[in-house]
Amino acid sequence: MKRIIISVLALGVCLTPLTVTLMVQPSWGQSQDSRVEELLLLLRQQAEQQERQGQRQQAIETWQQVLIIARQLKDKKIEAFVLNAIGFNYYSISQQQEALKYYNQALPILRALGDRAGEAIILTNIGAVYNRISQPQEALKYYNQALPILREVKDRAMEATTLNNIGEVYNSIGQPQKALKYYNQSLSIWRSVGNRAGEAGTLNNIGLVYNSISQPQEALKYYNQALPIRREVGDRAGEAATLINIGVVYNSISQPQEALKYFNQALPIMQELGDHFGKSVTLNNIGGVYYSIGQPQEALKYYNQALPIMQELGFRAREGTTLNNIGAIYISIGQPQEALKYYNQALQINREVGDRAGFATTLNHIGLVYDSIGQPQEALKYYNQALPILRAVGDRAMEATTLNNIGAVYDRIGQPQEALKYYNQALPINQEVGDRFGKAATLSNIGGVYDSIGQPQEALKYYNQALLITREVSYLSVEATILNNIGTVYSSISQPQEALKYYSQALPILRAVGDRAMEATTLSNIGAVYKDTNKPTDAIKNYEQSVNITLKIRSGLQLENRKSFYWEYGAKAIALTSLLIDQNQPDRAFQWVNLATTADLADYTRLINAKVKNPEAQKLIDQWNQRSQQIQSLSRQLQDKFSDQLSQQINQLHEENSKLAEKIRREFPEVAELFETTPQDITQLRSSIPPETVVIQPVLLTNVTNVPNTIALFVITKDSLSVKKIPIDPAEFDKLLTEYREQLQNYKDGSIIVTRRKLYDILIRPVEDQIKAFSPKQLSIIATGKLRYIPFESLYDNEAKKYLIEKYPINYLTRISTKTNPDSSLPGGVLALGNPVPRAPQNLPGTEAEVKTITQFLPGSVAYINNNATLAQFKTQAPRFPFIHLATHGCFQSGGCKNLGMAEGTLLFADSTLNIADAALLGLENTRLLTLSACQTALQANSNGEEISGVAYIFERAGAKAVMATLWSVEDQATKELMIEFYQNINKGMSKSEALREAKISLIQSKGHPFFWAAFILIGDGK
Repeated sequence: MKRIIISVLALGVCLTPLTVTLMVQPSWGQSQDSRVEELLLLLRQQAEQQERQGQRQQAIETWQQVLIIARQLKDKKIEAFVLNAIGFNYYSISQQQEALKYYNQALPILRALGDRAGEAIILTNIGAVYNRISQPQEALKYYNQALPILREVKDRAMEATTLNNIGEVYNSIGQPQKALKYYNQSLSIWRSVGNRAGEAGTLNNIGLVYNSISQPQEALKYYNQALPIRREVGDRAGEAATLINIGVVYNSISQPQEALKYFNQALPIMQELGDHFGKSVTLNNIGGVYYSIGQPQEALKYYNQALPIMQELGFRAREGTTLNNIGAIYISIGQPQEALKYYNQALQINREVGDRAGFATTLNHIGLVYDSIGQPQEALKYYNQALPILRAVGDRAMEATTLNNIGAVYDRIGQPQEALKYYNQALPINQEVGDRFGKAATLSNIGGVYDSIGQPQEALKYYNQALLITREVSYLSVEATILNNIGTVYSSISQPQEALKYYSQALPILRAVGDRAMEATTLSNIGAVYKDTNKPTDAIKNYEQSVNITLKIRSGLQLENRKSFYWEYGAKAIALTSLLIDQNQPDRAFQWVNLATTADLADYTRLINAKVKNPEAQKLIDQWNQRSQQIQSLSRQLQDKFSDQLSQQINQLHEENSKLAEKIRREFPEVAELFETTPQDITQLRSSIPPETVVIQPVLLTNVTNVPNTIALFVITKDSLSVKKIPIDPAEFDKLLTEYREQLQNYKDGSIIVTRRKLYDILIRPVEDQIKAFSPKQLSIIATGKLRYIPFESLYDNEAKKYLIEKYPINYLTRISTKTNPDSSLPGGVLALGNPVPRAPQNLPGTEAEVKTITQFLPGSVAYINNNATLAQFKTQAPRFPFIHLATHGCFQSGGCKNLGMAEGTLLFADSTLNIADAALLGLENTRLLTLSACQTALQANSNGEEISGVAYIFERAGAKAVMATLWSVEDQATKELMIEFYQNINKGMSKSEALREAKISLIQSKGHPFFWAAFILIGDGK
């Protein structure tokens, strides 16, 4: 059941000249010394010139000099004037508390002088400060004190200004009709006094209200009235502001090119005026447009131009907005940690400048990030911080959004009653503020809760209410989601025909809007209905379409997006595989299994941005990746707000990328596997298996609705394929794997004898007779998921009293592939590098003797240790040797190795580290075996072990026939003994797998516990 999360991103900032702060104009008096008067005038002119040039801090310093003189002269009128000027400059650079300090000093002076007009102006300015720091009620208090005074002194222009500012407050707190009432009063006064500039300003602000209540055409009407007036009166700054606001409207109605046209008209005006602030806002808005059309890198370029300008000018509030926007970009391209970095910077600024509304919005964004990366408690922490602030500032729309998102978190973590509590708080607010999309989303989410707690009729009631709204306002992507959810309800209450009816309505909409993920889900749901109604052929057809789409989507996703996508949609492949096995189609089932296994590996190469050797192929792959990133970004936009234009653009990009992938597959066969979404024929796959070899692939088919929890054991040879499904308890099996991994690393733990037997009985015994029947000379294991962390050779046959390695030579395969690396023609010899950094924490003293000793067994071998074990030396020497032995730290665990100070996917050398993404550039085509004797991996929650087979796959693709790696850190002496015997056996002419088997058996006899010998696994060619 898909929940609808509402994300609100701070994009499309409007330049809004709402607060027109006028200065008191006192006479300078005639009693002063003429030289003093001349100095005051000079300083005033200097300060005002600095203000015009945007040099606010310098202007403040100049006004401070004037203030000292005014106080020495005891001239209260000038003092009040200057205090107001200093306050205004602090206001302009977002130092609102400082602004208040000076305004509050000016106010009693003006009252003491009986200057009612000046008093009203200061009251208005104080109101503007409170509005800026999100204290709207306080702002209204001061504006409403100013208003009767202005009417009393008959200052019509200032009355119009204050009415305008009251309108702005009401607009900011979600009361647009009240805002329009005050703006229209202001507009009437401007027109009556013939103040064209004021008239244009208020017309502009009325346009802003209409834009905020989703009446873009009405907004454009007012902006287009304001624009010619601003040009007529020569108000270049106002002209630029209105151009920006027109651009914002066009962006909101999916006319990005029109938006860019207006922004690009505004930008040179800002530059001409030296208005750095306006320039930064315009750059920010241009960035927003590029974000909306799926060009995140272009958007970042403009945001990064805007950011330093805002920082230099000290416009902290706007800086916070831009940081928020950059955070949104990083979310869209799948870099949540980078997004958090920018959001946390924005949060600090929101706090500093007292922007409570901005602070709450940023908290909401951070909550969304944590929600997206599977940290619900962290998400709740931030949402719950945002909620009381939103209530305090009166932002009802954002309050409803946050309530909905809190409800969605509780829903996902299995607390339906808590979820309902929050959804039911959000719903009346959606209604109150007229948020139709929010209302539909909340109704749909309530329906989802009722479905999850077994109240299908109640679920249908809410879904149908939501469906009606989505159809009224054409929220097509949400409509399709709800149709799919309704279908799921009918399926759960055994009304398959009704379910199919709704799924069939959802499918064409999803295809039209380009929501391929939901299309895959709906096809899978249709497959499930056909399966339950005993129509296996139709079920398989829909499941296969679903899995095919899923694989295509996965290949284009960034790291965090792919992880969440994998867990959400991986069930499709499991349902398909299980059904094909049940329908006695094991060959077809394995074809899909092998494709999914290969897709895992291809994903890993993309996620670490692994290079390929051919520069032309690399260029096309980069182009494909860039377009995939654009599709992701646009798809996020489409989920938030549907538009036909955006939908068509996404579909066109999908088509272009499919053609590009086909071109890469056709022209560069060596990288075709990275883009494969069609299963390879089983006959071709089997033909690549060497004679007298049995391949075993266990596949977990668990945790999928209406699919029995089993493990499928595929047994494949050159001439045959069979499969057995073994029932398991997923939680118990997962626990067993975790316990075994821990026991393997603790040679004092005697409980391993029970666990190793249990795993043998699950993974090997059910197919043992088939294995024996082939009398294999080689047993090849394809491990997936957490099984990658387990050395199968350590599984123990309690009946025969033997480890599996004592029965057969064992190697591991990353997948079955028809592509094989050619045999090396180089004479035997080992390039060995050891202990490149002989200092804590990276010191590996035992490896020095290890590499010196093993190079004695094969003629032509060479060893480099300590400072000589450099990356430069490795790159130079590697192409010359068939055996490469790296006794150096390798970090292949998710998140890096903090204990070693190493990033994930790196190998340590004396002069630097090697990122394995560059492996293809090392010239390993003649490498028969690459040994990594000190690499570090770790079994982690929600990990599928892809880093283990992924590393081997990277080096395979770089040319190596096989990779030997360690699953955990092994004792130095045991490593040395195993490696010495292994290379001695190689020198005797044994195959790699036989040489490793004999070395392990020797250690079994001398050491016993698998800790000492089982960590080393051979991945790839065993010959």
